[in-house]
Amino acid sequence: MNVLVIGASGATGRLLVAQLLDQGIRVRAIVRSANALPEDIRQHALCSLIEASVHDIDVAEMAQHLQGCDAVALCLGHNLAFKGIFGQPRMLVRDTVRTLCQAIRQNGTAAPVRLILMNTSGNSNRDLAEKTSFGQTCVITLLRLLLPPHLDNERAADYLRTEVGQSDSHIEWAAVRPDRLSDEDQVTQYDLHASPIRDPIFDSGSSSRINVAHLMAELASSDSLWREWKGKMPVIYNSP
Repeated sequence: MNVLVIGASGATGRLLVAQLLDQGIRVRAIVRSANALPEDIRQHALCSLIEASVHDIDVAEMAQHLQGCDAVALCLGHNLAFKGIFGQPRMLVRDTVRTLCQAIRQNGTAAPVRLILMNTSGNSNRDLAEKTSFGQTCVITLLRLLLPPHLDNERAADYLRTEVGQSDSHIEWAAVRPDRLSDEDQVTQYDLHASPIRDPIFDSGSSSRINVAHLMAELASSDSLWREWKGKMPVIYNSP
């Protein structure tokens, strides 16, 4: 199996690459700098690195990177600095999702490619008309206006829901929604829900990055788990 990982040098992305490699899956990782990854990943026989800024990759080049890939996983996000949050490109994740989808269709693979997006529990799955509290609605509205990365996350998931949908012959997708991210050393038990069971603003739960990475790797490799969650936006919480 071959998986393309975008955002592989991030806090969750590098854990995802490690999870995939531990399963014996071949990984292609697009990173701005290979030195941002640990040496054991850089030197791994099953890992090939593509040094590039993903925003500069057009559809034709992305189609080449996707050749032979069964899945693509995005742990892409904005740098937590003023330029990363408020500078261009403001719709980095949405634009990358769109480029990937166009590239997958251009390749015209016989079997659908799995596209796994790391998203956020603060983004509602509007296919399900999820209920939100008045306070949460107010805060999310402010985030849309004041913090471009949140709107970017919403539009990336919306692109999959509305532009790809549930019956695309070339693309199947899932958007993983962690709650408050935490750092742990080991994979632990976690629970999946179709919708948030806690208020992500005022009563958030914990979702360790390594558990998020494990779930994304399992979605890429497990047919049964994929059948359960494709076309959906599972929310992941660490088990109590």
